[in-house]
Amino acid sequence: MTPPSGADSGTPPANGPLLIAGADTVLLQLAHPEAEECRTRLAAFAELERSPDHVHTFRLTDLGLWNARAAGLDAESVIDTLTRYSAGPVPHAMMVLVADTMARFGALVLDGSVADANGASRGGDEAGDGVGPASLLLRSTDGSLDEALAEPGVATLVGERIDEDRVRVPALNRGRLKQALVEARRPVDDRAAVSPGLAFGFDLSSDLELRPYQRQAVDSWLPAAAGVVVLPCGAGKTVTALAAAAEVGARTLILVTGEASMQQWKSELLQFTTVDEADIGFYSARSKAVAPITIATYHVISARRNGEFRHLDLIQRGDWGLVIYDEVHLLPSAVFQMTAGIQSRRRLGLTATLIREDGRQGDVFSLVGPKRFDVPWRELELQGWLAPATCTEVRVVPTEAERLAHATATGQEKAKVAAGVEAKIDVVRRLLARHRGEGALVIGTYLVALAPLAEALDAPMVSGETSAAERLRLFDALRVGEIDVLVVSKVANFSLDLPEVSVAIQVSGTFGSRQEEAQRLGRVVRPKADGRQAHFYTVVARDTVEQEYAQRRQLFLAEQGYAYEIIDGTDL
Repeated sequence: MTPPSGADSGTPPANGPLLIAGADTVLLQLAHPEAEECRTRLAAFAELERSPDHVHTFRLTDLGLWNARAAGLDAESVIDTLTRYSAGPVPHAMMVLVADTMARFGALVLDGSVADANGASRGGDEAGDGVGPASLLLRSTDGSLDEALAEPGVATLVGERIDEDRVRVPALNRGRLKQALVEARRPVDDRAAVSPGLAFGFDLSSDLELRPYQRQAVDSWLPAAAGVVVLPCGAGKTVTALAAAAEVGARTLILVTGEASMQQWKSELLQFTTVDEADIGFYSARSKAVAPITIATYHVISARRNGEFRHLDLIQRGDWGLVIYDEVHLLPSAVFQMTAGIQSRRRLGLTATLIREDGRQGDVFSLVGPKRFDVPWRELELQGWLAPATCTEVRVVPTEAERLAHATATGQEKAKVAAGVEAKIDVVRRLLARHRGEGALVIGTYLVALAPLAEALDAPMVSGETSAAERLRLFDALRVGEIDVLVVSKVANFSLDLPEVSVAIQVSGTFGSRQEEAQRLGRVVRPKADGRQAHFYTVVARDTVEQEYAQRRQLFLAEQGYAYEIIDGTDL
Protein backbone atom coordinates (compact mmCIF):
# COMPACT_ATOMS: atom_id res chain seq x y z
CA MET A 1 0.00 0.00 0.00
CA THR A 2 1.17 3.51 -0.81
CA PRO A 3 1.97 5.68 2.23
CA PRO A 4 -0.46 8.55 2.89
CA SER A 5 -0.09 11.53 0.62
CA GLY A 6 2.26 14.10 2.06
CA ALA A 7 4.09 11.47 4.16
CA ASP A 8 7.57 11.13 2.74
CA SER A 9 11.09 11.10 4.04
CA GLY A 10 11.49 14.83 3.41
CA THR A 11 14.66 16.34 4.86
CA PRO A 12 14.97 15.02 8.40
CA PRO A 13 17.24 16.64 10.95
CA ALA A 14 20.84 15.61 10.39
CA ASN A 15 21.26 14.81 14.06
CA GLY A 16 17.92 13.20 15.05
CA PRO A 17 17.91 10.61 17.86
CA LEU A 18 16.50 7.75 15.73
CA LEU A 19 18.53 5.33 13.67
CA ILE A 20 16.68 3.05 11.22
CA ALA A 21 17.85 -0.54 11.73
CA GLY A 22 15.49 -2.39 9.41
CA ALA A 23 12.04 -2.30 7.86
CA ASP A 24 10.39 -2.57 11.29
CA THR A 25 13.13 -1.57 13.76
CA VAL A 26 14.47 1.75 15.03
CA LEU A 27 17.19 2.57 17.54
CA LEU A 28 16.81 5.47 19.99
CA GLN A 29 20.04 7.17 21.07
CA LEU A 30 19.48 8.12 24.70
CA ALA A 31 22.20 10.76 24.85
CA HIS A 32 20.44 12.87 22.24
CA PRO A 33 18.70 15.98 23.66
CA GLU A 34 15.42 15.02 21.93
CA ALA A 35 15.50 11.38 23.07
CA GLU A 36 12.87 11.75 25.81
CA GLU A 37 10.46 13.63 23.57
CA CYS A 38 10.96 11.03 20.83
CA ARG A 39 10.53 8.09 23.22
CA THR A 40 7.17 9.41 24.40
CA ARG A 41 5.88 9.58 20.84
CA LEU A 42 7.36 6.21 19.88
CA ALA A 43 5.70 4.49 22.84
CA ALA A 44 2.28 5.24 21.34
CA PHE A 45 2.85 2.79 18.48
CA ALA A 46 6.13 0.87 18.88
CA GLU A 47 7.25 -1.84 21.28
CA LEU A 48 10.50 -1.60 23.23
CA GLU A 49 12.51 -4.80 22.74
CA ARG A 50 15.92 -4.06 24.27
CA SER A 51 17.12 -1.35 26.62
CA PRO A 52 20.87 -1.29 27.16
CA ASP A 53 22.43 1.79 28.65
CA HIS A 54 22.88 3.99 25.59
CA VAL A 55 20.59 2.76 22.80
CA HIS A 56 17.03 1.40 23.03
CA THR A 57 15.59 -0.83 20.33
CA PHE A 58 11.94 -0.32 19.28
CA ARG A 59 10.02 -2.55 16.88
CA LEU A 60 6.90 -1.76 14.89
CA THR A 61 4.43 -4.59 15.55
CA ASP A 62 0.99 -5.37 14.19
CA LEU A 63 -0.72 -5.01 17.56
CA GLY A 64 1.17 -1.85 18.41
CA LEU A 65 0.13 -0.17 15.17
CA TRP A 66 -3.46 -1.48 15.33
CA ASN A 67 -3.87 -0.30 18.91
CA ALA A 68 -2.52 3.09 17.91
CA ARG A 69 -5.00 3.23 15.03
CA ALA A 70 -7.91 2.25 17.30
CA ALA A 71 -6.84 4.95 19.78
CA GLY A 72 -7.07 7.61 17.07
CA LEU A 73 -3.53 7.77 15.67
CA ASP A 74 -3.24 7.50 11.88
CA ALA A 75 -0.45 6.28 9.62
CA GLU A 76 0.50 9.78 8.56
CA SER A 77 1.11 10.78 12.19
CA VAL A 78 3.29 7.71 12.79
CA ILE A 79 5.32 8.35 9.65
CA ASP A 80 5.66 12.02 10.59
CA THR A 81 7.10 11.00 13.97
CA LEU A 82 9.62 8.66 12.35
CA THR A 83 10.56 11.33 9.81
CA ARG A 84 10.80 14.11 12.39
CA TYR A 85 13.22 12.28 14.66
CA SER A 86 15.21 10.13 12.24
CA ALA A 87 18.90 10.88 11.74
CA GLY A 88 18.49 9.98 8.06
CA PRO A 89 15.83 9.30 5.44
CA VAL A 90 13.06 6.91 6.51
CA PRO A 91 13.15 3.94 4.09
CA HIS A 92 10.18 3.58 1.79
CA ALA A 93 9.75 -0.01 3.03
CA MET A 94 9.14 1.22 6.58
CA MET A 95 6.59 3.79 5.44
CA VAL A 96 4.78 1.13 3.41
CA LEU A 97 4.77 -1.24 6.41
CA VAL A 98 3.22 1.43 8.63
CA ALA A 99 0.62 2.46 6.08
CA ASP A 100 -0.32 -1.11 5.16
CA THR A 101 -0.50 -2.40 8.72
CA MET A 102 -2.57 0.48 10.06
CA ALA A 103 -4.92 0.34 7.05
CA ARG A 104 -5.76 -3.25 7.97
CA PHE A 105 -7.68 -2.02 11.01
CA GLY A 106 -10.99 -0.91 9.51
CA ALA A 107 -10.70 -2.89 6.29
CA LEU A 108 -13.10 -5.42 7.82
CA VAL A 109 -16.06 -4.11 9.80
CA LEU A 110 -18.58 -6.05 11.86
CA ASP A 111 -22.03 -4.44 11.94
CA GLY A 112 -24.96 -5.26 14.17
CA SER A 113 -27.77 -5.48 11.65
CA VAL A 114 -28.23 -7.56 8.54
CA ALA A 115 -30.39 -6.74 5.56
CA ASP A 116 -31.16 -9.44 3.03
CA ALA A 117 -31.43 -8.90 -0.72
CA ASN A 118 -34.88 -7.33 -0.54
CA GLY A 119 -34.02 -5.12 2.40
CA ALA A 120 -35.81 -7.08 5.12
CA SER A 121 -33.97 -7.03 8.42
CA ARG A 122 -33.38 -10.11 10.52
CA GLY A 123 -33.32 -10.25 14.30
CA GLY A 124 -33.57 -12.69 17.14
CA ASP A 125 -31.55 -13.81 20.12
CA GLU A 126 -27.85 -14.49 20.11
CA ALA A 127 -27.35 -18.13 20.97
CA GLY A 128 -25.32 -18.58 24.11
CA ASP A 129 -25.80 -14.98 25.26
CA GLY A 130 -29.53 -14.43 25.20
CA VAL A 131 -29.38 -10.97 23.68
CA GLY A 132 -28.56 -9.27 20.42
CA PRO A 133 -29.29 -10.10 16.79
CA ALA A 134 -29.12 -13.73 15.61
CA SER A 135 -26.70 -12.80 12.85
CA LEU A 136 -24.31 -9.96 12.18
CA LEU A 137 -22.76 -8.56 9.05
CA LEU A 138 -19.08 -8.73 8.18
CA ARG A 139 -18.27 -6.29 5.41
CA SER A 140 -15.15 -5.26 3.60
CA THR A 141 -14.31 -1.61 2.94
CA ASP A 142 -11.43 -2.34 0.56
CA GLY A 143 -12.56 -5.36 -1.46
CA SER A 144 -10.60 -7.86 0.62
CA LEU A 145 -13.49 -10.07 1.79
CA ASP A 146 -12.58 -13.00 -0.49
CA GLU A 147 -9.05 -13.01 0.89
CA ALA A 148 -10.34 -12.84 4.47
CA LEU A 149 -12.73 -15.76 3.94
CA ALA A 150 -9.86 -17.84 2.54
CA GLU A 151 -7.87 -17.53 5.78
CA PRO A 152 -7.61 -20.72 7.90
CA GLY A 153 -10.70 -21.40 10.02
CA VAL A 154 -12.66 -18.34 8.86
CA ALA A 155 -15.06 -19.94 6.38
CA THR A 156 -16.58 -22.22 9.04
CA LEU A 157 -17.44 -19.21 11.22
CA VAL A 158 -19.49 -17.26 8.67
CA GLY A 159 -22.87 -17.85 7.08
CA GLU A 160 -24.59 -16.82 3.86
CA ARG A 161 -22.69 -14.63 1.39
CA ILE A 162 -24.76 -11.54 0.53
CA ASP A 163 -22.56 -9.95 -2.13
CA GLU A 164 -18.89 -9.44 -2.95
CA ASP A 165 -18.33 -7.24 0.12
CA ARG A 166 -20.73 -8.67 2.71
CA VAL A 167 -21.32 -11.96 4.50
CA ARG A 168 -23.57 -12.93 7.39
CA VAL A 169 -21.99 -14.06 10.65
CA PRO A 170 -23.84 -16.06 13.33
CA ALA A 171 -23.73 -13.84 16.42
CA LEU A 172 -22.48 -16.80 18.46
CA ASN A 173 -19.28 -16.77 16.35
CA ARG A 174 -18.55 -13.09 16.88
CA GLY A 175 -15.62 -13.56 19.24
CA ARG A 176 -14.06 -16.59 17.55
CA LEU A 177 -14.21 -14.89 14.15
CA LYS A 178 -12.37 -11.84 15.49
CA GLN A 179 -9.71 -14.11 17.01
CA ALA A 180 -9.22 -16.01 13.75
CA LEU A 181 -8.92 -12.84 11.71
CA VAL A 182 -6.42 -11.23 14.09
CA GLU A 183 -4.26 -14.35 13.76
CA ALA A 184 -4.50 -13.84 9.99
CA ARG A 185 -3.39 -10.18 10.35
CA ARG A 186 -6.88 -8.97 9.43
CA PRO A 187 -8.21 -7.23 12.55
CA VAL A 188 -11.94 -6.56 12.67
CA ASP A 189 -13.35 -3.18 13.62
CA ASP A 190 -16.31 -4.40 15.68
CA ARG A 191 -19.10 -1.83 15.42
CA ALA A 192 -21.92 -4.33 16.01
CA ALA A 193 -24.64 -3.47 18.47
CA VAL A 194 -24.22 -4.19 22.15
CA SER A 195 -26.97 -5.11 24.59
CA PRO A 196 -28.12 -2.23 26.77
CA GLY A 197 -28.57 -4.67 29.67
CA LEU A 198 -30.95 -4.04 32.52
CA ALA A 199 -30.90 -0.41 33.59
CA PHE A 200 -29.24 0.46 36.88
CA GLY A 201 -28.55 4.13 37.30
CA PHE A 202 -26.16 5.69 39.78
CA ASP A 203 -23.98 8.76 39.99
CA LEU A 204 -20.48 9.60 41.09
CA SER A 205 -20.23 11.22 44.52
CA SER A 206 -20.83 14.94 44.41
CA ASP A 207 -17.42 15.66 45.95
CA LEU A 208 -15.52 13.57 43.37
CA GLU A 209 -14.02 15.50 40.48
CA LEU A 210 -12.47 13.37 37.75
CA ARG A 211 -8.94 14.26 36.81
CA PRO A 212 -8.59 15.48 33.18
CA TYR A 213 -6.95 12.26 31.97
CA GLN A 214 -9.62 10.15 33.68
CA ARG A 215 -12.35 12.09 31.89
CA GLN A 216 -10.46 11.71 28.62
CA ALA A 217 -10.12 7.95 29.19
CA VAL A 218 -13.88 7.57 29.71
CA ASP A 219 -14.67 9.70 26.67
CA SER A 220 -12.24 7.68 24.54
CA TRP A 221 -13.85 4.38 25.57
CA LEU A 222 -17.54 5.29 25.44
CA PRO A 223 -18.18 5.55 21.66
CA ALA A 224 -17.13 1.95 20.97
CA ALA A 225 -18.09 0.69 24.47
CA ALA A 226 -15.42 -1.99 24.15
CA GLY A 227 -11.68 -1.83 24.66
CA VAL A 228 -8.84 -1.30 27.12
CA VAL A 229 -7.85 1.73 29.18
CA VAL A 230 -4.17 1.76 30.17
CA LEU A 231 -3.35 3.82 33.25
CA PRO A 232 -0.51 3.62 35.77
CA CYS A 233 -1.03 2.04 39.18
CA GLY A 234 -2.02 4.85 41.51
CA ALA A 235 -3.61 6.91 38.72
CA GLY A 236 -7.17 5.89 39.60
CA LYS A 237 -8.10 3.09 37.20
CA THR A 238 -10.96 2.02 39.48
CA VAL A 239 -12.44 5.52 39.66
CA THR A 240 -12.15 5.81 35.87
CA ALA A 241 -14.05 2.53 35.45
CA LEU A 242 -16.74 3.63 37.91
CA ALA A 243 -17.18 6.84 35.92
CA ALA A 244 -17.62 4.76 32.75
CA ALA A 245 -20.15 2.51 34.53
CA ALA A 246 -22.11 5.54 35.73
CA GLU A 247 -22.26 6.81 32.15
CA VAL A 248 -23.54 3.40 30.95
CA GLY A 249 -26.20 3.20 33.69
CA ALA A 250 -26.74 -0.57 33.59
CA ARG A 251 -26.14 -3.68 35.66
CA THR A 252 -22.39 -4.23 35.82
CA LEU A 253 -20.23 -7.33 36.31
CA ILE A 254 -16.72 -6.61 37.59
CA LEU A 255 -14.15 -9.41 37.23
CA VAL A 256 -11.12 -9.13 39.54
CA THR A 257 -7.99 -11.04 40.51
CA GLY A 258 -8.93 -12.09 44.04
CA GLU A 259 -10.96 -11.50 47.17
CA ALA A 260 -8.77 -8.63 48.35
CA SER A 261 -9.53 -6.87 45.08
CA MET A 262 -13.24 -7.47 45.63
CA GLN A 263 -13.09 -5.64 48.94
CA GLN A 264 -11.19 -2.75 47.38
CA TRP A 265 -13.72 -2.34 44.57
CA LYS A 266 -16.58 -2.41 47.06
CA SER A 267 -14.87 0.19 49.21
CA GLU A 268 -14.36 2.52 46.26
CA LEU A 269 -17.91 1.99 45.02
CA LEU A 270 -19.24 3.09 48.42
CA GLN A 271 -16.78 5.97 48.68
CA PHE A 272 -16.99 7.40 45.17
CA THR A 273 -20.54 6.60 43.95
CA THR A 274 -24.12 6.74 45.15
CA VAL A 275 -24.49 2.92 44.97
CA ASP A 276 -26.00 1.42 48.14
CA GLU A 277 -24.19 -1.44 49.83
CA ALA A 278 -27.27 -3.65 49.29
CA ASP A 279 -26.80 -3.27 45.52
CA ILE A 280 -23.29 -4.77 45.58
CA GLY A 281 -22.87 -8.55 45.40
CA PHE A 282 -19.81 -10.75 45.83
CA TYR A 283 -19.49 -13.86 43.66
CA SER A 284 -16.53 -15.92 44.82
CA ALA A 285 -15.63 -19.22 46.43
CA ARG A 286 -17.22 -17.95 49.67
CA SER A 287 -20.29 -16.13 48.36
CA LYS A 288 -22.64 -16.41 45.40
CA ALA A 289 -24.60 -13.16 45.77
CA VAL A 290 -25.76 -11.58 42.50
CA ALA A 291 -26.74 -7.90 42.62
CA PRO A 292 -26.98 -4.96 40.18
CA ILE A 293 -23.24 -4.45 40.72
CA THR A 294 -21.65 -7.89 41.08
CA ILE A 295 -17.94 -8.37 41.74
CA ALA A 296 -16.59 -11.81 40.85
CA THR A 297 -13.13 -13.37 40.89
CA TYR A 298 -11.49 -14.75 37.78
CA HIS A 299 -10.85 -17.92 39.76
CA VAL A 300 -14.49 -18.74 40.41
CA ILE A 301 -15.63 -17.67 36.94
CA SER A 302 -13.07 -19.95 35.27
CA ALA A 303 -13.72 -22.93 37.58
CA ARG A 304 -14.71 -26.07 35.71
CA ARG A 305 -16.30 -29.38 36.54
CA ASN A 306 -16.11 -32.25 34.06
CA GLY A 307 -14.77 -29.83 31.48
CA GLU A 308 -17.68 -27.41 31.81
CA PHE A 309 -17.60 -23.91 33.27
CA ARG A 310 -19.53 -24.22 36.54
CA HIS A 311 -20.53 -20.57 36.81
CA LEU A 312 -21.15 -19.57 33.21
CA ASP A 313 -24.78 -18.95 34.12
CA LEU A 314 -23.62 -15.87 36.06
CA ILE A 315 -22.76 -14.30 32.72
CA GLN A 316 -25.98 -15.44 31.07
CA ARG A 317 -28.52 -14.65 33.76
CA GLY A 318 -27.28 -11.25 34.84
CA ASP A 319 -28.33 -9.32 31.72
CA TRP A 320 -25.27 -7.17 32.29
CA GLY A 321 -24.93 -3.93 30.40
CA LEU A 322 -21.19 -3.77 31.15
CA VAL A 323 -18.42 -6.24 31.99
CA ILE A 324 -15.27 -4.75 33.56
CA TYR A 325 -12.05 -6.77 33.40
CA ASP A 326 -9.72 -5.56 36.15
CA GLU A 327 -6.01 -6.21 35.53
CA VAL A 328 -6.88 -7.45 32.04
CA HIS A 329 -3.22 -8.37 31.42
CA LEU A 330 -3.77 -11.17 33.98
CA LEU A 331 -6.97 -12.50 32.42
CA PRO A 332 -6.77 -16.32 32.75
CA SER A 333 -6.69 -18.27 29.50
CA ALA A 334 -9.91 -20.09 30.43
CA VAL A 335 -11.77 -16.79 30.65
CA PHE A 336 -10.92 -16.02 27.02
CA GLN A 337 -13.19 -18.89 25.99
CA MET A 338 -16.04 -17.40 27.99
CA THR A 339 -15.29 -13.90 26.78
CA ALA A 340 -15.62 -15.07 23.18
CA GLY A 341 -19.25 -15.90 23.95
CA ILE A 342 -20.28 -12.59 25.54
CA GLN A 343 -19.36 -10.21 22.75
CA SER A 344 -22.72 -8.41 22.78
CA ARG A 345 -21.90 -6.86 26.19
CA ARG A 346 -20.03 -3.62 26.68
CA ARG A 347 -16.48 -4.52 27.72
CA LEU A 348 -13.92 -2.42 29.57
CA GLY A 349 -10.43 -3.72 30.30
CA LEU A 350 -8.17 -2.02 32.85
CA THR A 351 -4.41 -2.44 33.07
CA ALA A 352 -1.14 -0.68 33.77
CA THR A 353 0.54 -2.50 30.87
CA LEU A 354 -0.78 -4.37 27.85
CA ILE A 355 2.18 -6.76 27.97
CA ARG A 356 1.14 -10.36 28.70
CA GLU A 357 3.81 -12.86 29.60
CA ASP A 358 1.87 -15.62 27.79
CA GLY A 359 1.83 -13.67 24.52
CA ARG A 360 -1.98 -13.49 24.34
CA GLN A 361 -2.20 -9.76 23.70
CA GLY A 362 -4.00 -10.64 20.46
CA ASP A 363 -6.84 -12.24 22.41
CA VAL A 364 -7.22 -9.16 24.58
CA PHE A 365 -7.37 -7.07 21.40
CA SER A 366 -9.95 -9.39 19.80
CA LEU A 367 -12.22 -10.19 22.72
CA VAL A 368 -12.04 -7.29 25.15
CA GLY A 369 -11.17 -4.73 22.51
CA PRO A 370 -8.28 -2.58 21.31
CA LYS A 371 -6.53 0.02 23.39
CA ARG A 372 -8.73 3.10 23.64
CA PHE A 373 -6.59 5.24 25.94
CA ASP A 374 -3.03 5.26 27.22
CA VAL A 375 -0.95 7.85 29.01
CA PRO A 376 2.77 7.60 29.88
CA TRP A 377 3.64 7.38 33.56
CA ARG A 378 6.19 10.16 33.30
CA GLU A 379 3.62 12.48 31.74
CA LEU A 380 1.39 12.08 34.80
CA GLU A 381 4.43 12.55 37.02
CA LEU A 382 5.22 15.86 35.30
CA GLN A 383 1.60 16.94 35.80
CA GLY A 384 1.83 16.13 39.52
CA TRP A 385 -0.57 13.17 39.52
CA LEU A 386 2.22 10.68 40.32
CA ALA A 387 5.20 11.07 42.61
CA PRO A 388 8.60 11.39 40.91
CA ALA A 389 10.53 8.14 41.25
CA THR A 390 14.14 7.02 41.09
CA CYS A 391 14.80 3.45 39.96
CA THR A 392 17.96 1.67 41.05
CA GLU A 393 19.31 -1.84 40.56
CA VAL A 394 21.68 -2.95 43.32
CA ARG A 395 23.88 -5.93 42.49
CA VAL A 396 25.27 -8.26 45.15
CA VAL A 397 27.81 -11.06 44.90
CA PRO A 398 26.85 -14.63 45.90
CA THR A 399 29.23 -16.71 47.99
CA GLU A 400 31.12 -19.57 46.36
CA ALA A 401 28.70 -22.04 47.96
CA GLU A 402 25.74 -20.07 46.57
CA ARG A 403 27.34 -19.95 43.12
CA LEU A 404 27.76 -23.71 43.16
CA ALA A 405 24.19 -24.25 44.33
CA HIS A 406 22.94 -21.98 41.56
CA ALA A 407 25.07 -23.72 38.92
CA THR A 408 23.80 -27.18 39.87
CA ALA A 409 20.14 -26.16 40.28
CA THR A 410 17.64 -26.53 37.47
CA GLY A 411 14.60 -24.55 36.35
CA GLN A 412 12.81 -22.60 39.03
CA GLU A 413 15.27 -23.77 41.69
CA LYS A 414 17.91 -21.46 40.20
CA ALA A 415 15.62 -18.49 40.85
CA LYS A 416 15.00 -19.63 44.43
CA VAL A 417 18.74 -19.95 45.10
CA ALA A 418 19.36 -16.48 43.68
CA ALA A 419 16.47 -15.01 45.69
CA GLY A 420 18.00 -16.23 48.93
CA VAL A 421 21.55 -14.96 48.42
CA GLU A 422 22.72 -13.93 51.88
CA ALA A 423 24.34 -10.67 50.79
CA LYS A 424 20.89 -9.27 50.06
CA ILE A 425 20.11 -9.02 53.77
CA ASP A 426 22.90 -6.54 54.46
CA VAL A 427 22.05 -4.49 51.35
CA VAL A 428 18.38 -4.27 52.34
CA ARG A 429 19.41 -3.18 55.86
CA ARG A 430 21.55 -0.39 54.42
CA LEU A 431 18.82 0.76 52.03
CA LEU A 432 16.32 0.88 54.89
CA ALA A 433 18.78 2.85 57.00
CA ARG A 434 19.17 5.33 54.14
CA HIS A 435 15.39 5.89 54.17
CA ARG A 436 14.68 5.47 57.86
CA GLY A 437 11.22 6.69 58.82
CA GLU A 438 9.89 6.99 55.26
CA GLY A 439 7.87 3.77 55.24
CA ALA A 440 9.09 0.86 53.13
CA LEU A 441 7.85 -2.32 51.50
CA VAL A 442 10.28 -5.18 50.95
CA ILE A 443 8.75 -7.29 48.19
CA GLY A 444 9.66 -10.79 47.04
CA THR A 445 8.34 -13.91 45.38
CA TYR A 446 9.75 -16.91 47.23
CA LEU A 447 8.69 -17.42 50.83
CA VAL A 448 11.69 -19.68 51.43
CA ALA A 449 13.85 -16.55 51.02
CA LEU A 450 11.42 -13.94 52.35
CA ALA A 451 10.83 -15.53 55.74
CA PRO A 452 14.53 -15.50 56.78
CA LEU A 453 14.82 -11.94 55.48
CA ALA A 454 11.84 -10.79 57.56
CA GLU A 455 13.33 -12.46 60.60
CA ALA A 456 16.74 -10.83 60.02
CA LEU A 457 15.09 -7.43 59.64
CA ASP A 458 12.82 -8.05 62.64
CA ALA A 459 9.93 -6.97 60.39
CA PRO A 460 6.43 -8.48 60.04
CA MET A 461 5.56 -10.33 56.84
CA VAL A 462 2.36 -10.58 54.78
CA SER A 463 1.89 -13.57 52.48
CA GLY A 464 -0.99 -15.51 50.97
CA GLU A 465 -1.29 -17.36 54.26
CA THR A 466 -1.86 -14.18 56.28
CA SER A 467 -5.48 -13.72 57.32
CA ALA A 468 -7.41 -10.75 55.97
CA ALA A 469 -7.76 -9.30 59.46
CA GLU A 470 -4.02 -9.56 60.13
CA ARG A 471 -3.21 -7.98 56.77
CA LEU A 472 -5.41 -5.01 57.54
CA ARG A 473 -3.87 -4.67 61.00
CA LEU A 474 -0.34 -4.61 59.56
CA PHE A 475 -1.29 -2.23 56.76
CA ASP A 476 -2.80 0.16 59.30
CA ALA A 477 0.28 -0.13 61.49
CA LEU A 478 2.50 0.86 58.56
CA ARG A 479 0.09 3.61 57.55
CA VAL A 480 0.13 5.32 60.98
CA GLY A 481 3.84 4.77 61.59
CA GLU A 482 3.67 2.07 64.27
CA ILE A 483 5.99 0.07 62.01
CA ASP A 484 8.09 1.48 59.18
CA VAL A 485 8.97 -1.72 57.28
CA LEU A 486 6.68 -4.46 55.99
CA VAL A 487 7.85 -7.55 54.10
CA VAL A 488 5.28 -8.68 51.50
CA SER A 489 5.08 -11.60 49.10
CA LYS A 490 3.70 -11.36 45.58
CA VAL A 491 0.20 -10.84 47.01
CA ALA A 492 1.26 -7.18 46.96
CA ASN A 493 1.30 -7.26 43.15
CA PHE A 494 -2.43 -7.23 42.67
CA SER A 495 -4.85 -4.49 43.64
CA LEU A 496 -4.23 -4.50 47.38
CA ASP A 497 -5.01 -1.27 49.17
CA LEU A 498 -1.50 -0.98 50.52
CA PRO A 499 -0.58 2.00 52.68
CA GLU A 500 1.24 4.93 51.12
CA VAL A 501 5.01 4.45 51.29
CA SER A 502 7.97 6.09 49.60
CA VAL A 503 10.28 3.11 49.28
CA ALA A 504 9.93 -0.30 47.63
CA ILE A 505 12.76 -2.82 47.66
CA GLN A 506 12.18 -5.93 45.57
CA VAL A 507 14.46 -8.83 46.39
CA SER A 508 13.05 -11.36 43.92
CA GLY A 509 10.56 -11.45 41.08
CA THR A 510 8.78 -13.66 38.59
CA PHE A 511 11.03 -14.46 35.65
CA GLY A 512 11.53 -10.93 34.41
CA SER A 513 7.83 -10.06 34.31
CA ARG A 514 7.14 -6.55 33.02
CA GLN A 515 3.61 -6.89 34.39
CA GLU A 516 5.03 -7.38 37.86
CA GLU A 517 7.40 -4.45 37.48
CA ALA A 518 4.44 -2.20 36.68
CA GLN A 519 2.50 -3.41 39.71
CA ARG A 520 5.42 -3.01 42.11
CA LEU A 521 6.51 0.40 40.91
CA GLY A 522 2.88 1.44 41.24
CA ARG A 523 3.04 0.78 44.97
CA VAL A 524 5.24 3.83 45.56
CA VAL A 525 4.31 6.40 42.90
CA ARG A 526 1.06 7.61 44.41
CA PRO A 527 1.53 11.32 45.18
CA LYS A 528 2.89 11.99 48.65
CA ALA A 529 1.21 14.57 50.87
CA ASP A 530 4.59 16.11 51.68
CA GLY A 531 5.84 15.96 48.07
CA ARG A 532 8.45 13.29 48.79
CA GLN A 533 10.15 11.43 45.98
CA ALA A 534 9.57 7.69 45.55
CA HIS A 535 12.45 5.21 45.50
CA PHE A 536 12.24 1.86 43.74
CA TYR A 537 15.10 -0.60 44.30
CA THR A 538 15.75 -4.03 42.84
CA VAL A 539 18.37 -6.16 44.58
CA VAL A 540 19.92 -8.62 42.10
CA ALA A 541 22.36 -11.48 42.63
CA ARG A 542 25.18 -10.97 40.17
CA ASP A 543 25.86 -13.65 37.51
CA THR A 544 22.62 -15.51 38.23
CA VAL A 545 19.31 -15.84 36.38
CA GLU A 546 18.19 -12.74 38.29
CA GLN A 547 20.52 -10.57 36.23
CA GLU A 548 18.86 -11.79 33.03
CA TYR A 549 15.40 -11.29 34.54
CA ALA A 550 16.32 -7.77 35.65
CA GLN A 551 17.19 -6.80 32.08
CA ARG A 552 13.72 -7.87 30.94
CA ARG A 553 11.98 -6.07 33.81
CA GLN A 554 13.86 -2.88 33.05
CA LEU A 555 12.14 -2.78 29.66
CA PHE A 556 9.01 -1.61 31.42
CA LEU A 557 10.86 1.20 33.21
CA ALA A 558 12.48 2.29 29.95
CA GLU A 559 9.13 2.17 28.11
CA GLN A 560 7.68 4.59 30.66
CA GLY A 561 10.64 6.94 30.44
CA TYR A 562 12.27 6.15 33.77
CA ALA A 563 16.03 6.28 33.96
CA TYR A 564 17.55 3.60 36.16
CA GLU A 565 20.92 3.37 37.78
CA ILE A 566 22.90 0.17 38.33
CA ILE A 567 25.20 0.19 41.37
CA ASP A 568 27.24 -2.33 43.31
CA GLY A 569 25.97 -3.27 46.75
CA THR A 570 29.34 -2.43 48.27
CA ASP A 571 28.94 1.20 47.15
CA LEU A 572 25.92 1.88 49.37
